Amino acid sequence: MHSTRTPITEIFLTFLGLGLTSFGGPVAHLGYFRHAFVIRRQWLDDASYAELVALCQFLPGPASSQVGLAIGLIRGGLSGAFAAWLAFTLPSALLLMVVAAGASSLEGPLVTSLTDALKLVAVVIVAQALLGMARNLCPDARRASLAAVAVMLVVLIGGAVGHLVAITVGALAGVLLCQSDAEQQDRHSFDIQISRRTSLIALVAFVALLVGLPLLHQAWSANWLGLTDATYRSGALVFGGGHVVLPLLETAMVAPGWVSEQDFLAGYGAAQAVPGPLFTFAAWLGMVAEGGGIATALLMLVAIFLPGALLVVGLLPHWQRLRHMRALQAAMRGANATVVGLLAVAFHDPVWRSAVSSAEDFALVVAGFVIVVVWRQPAWLIVLAGISIGLLRGLF
Repeated sequence: MHSTRTPITEIFLTFLGLGLTSFGGPVAHLGYFRHAFVIRRQWLDDASYAELVALCQFLPGPASSQVGLAIGLIRGGLSGAFAAWLAFTLPSALLLMVVAAGASSLEGPLVTSLTDALKLVAVVIVAQALLGMARNLCPDARRASLAAVAVMLVVLIGGAVGHLVAITVGALAGVLLCQSDAEQQDRHSFDIQISRRTSLIALVAFVALLVGLPLLHQAWSANWLGLTDATYRSGALVFGGGHVVLPLLETAMVAPGWVSEQDFLAGYGAAQAVPGPLFTFAAWLGMVAEGGGIATALLMLVAIFLPGALLVVGLLPHWQRLRHMRALQAAMRGANATVVGLLAVAFHDPVWRSAVSSAEDFALVVAGFVIVVVWRQPAWLIVLAGISIGLLRGLF
């Protein structure tokens, strides 16, 4: 496949739609992205998409947001990357800022019912992504076996370390087992118009901010600078993104006394009820932090996403030059198979276990799966159905 540039407005509006409807956390986001960019618009094929997912799993930061930013980078350069990030992030960030300004928590049966229904939507979307990626990336016994090994490694080791170990083992096994298929893997390609100088500047900026912000805060003890440092550090040192960042943020924000534990937990509850990336929780923290407000919230929002964005811009162009090597193609075939295993584990827990708790829930998931997979209806239709079911359950 060949990459073509997409108008910035189209990139922005496409990601805005995802930012308004992508409920369910980072794993579900990857399912929404695949439906939008692989199935509907064909901006990427499954192998290219899986490569981006595998690469972003290796990097610290919010993996699903980094995948979205990388897609924007491929389709529209740096402007496309910024448009993709802004459109996908802004809806949930603004919602959390408004709620933080007007209420201390999201509670009540209606909100609970709506959140539960949207979790069922996430089950359908992730199941569709898991099925499609398994068909394309595990078409033979070798790669299906690698996916199964990845499941076992993640279950046994756990956490972000388990993910990294599984992808590493898959890549090494791919070199040994998938060399004969490497040439045909090169059918897909995408082009990134970023100079080596730009990518180097991004990598230098990542390190400079990670080292420089704490030193600057020691020299100038301004509240906003300390909050920026704490948030940037959390975004730069977390692997896997999503819920994994919460312990880091709690240590960085609650322990020094910038945010109370009650406000922190209330924000976490609010973040579960809005679409888009969980990292927008930083906007809530900026609103409720001591001396915080709209400006602080926006600054912290940029700070938590910035390290992951700098790594994508800095490393993706070099990856493009390396990926045509035969051994690396084979490694990516193995790594891509393990991505299916990682998605399978996440589908079981937390996606399925946190959403399906009754026979009625199971029936709704089956119905939704048939609608999107068999009848090939768009994902937004399932989101609207989920919202309607949640409201009806909450009211009656």
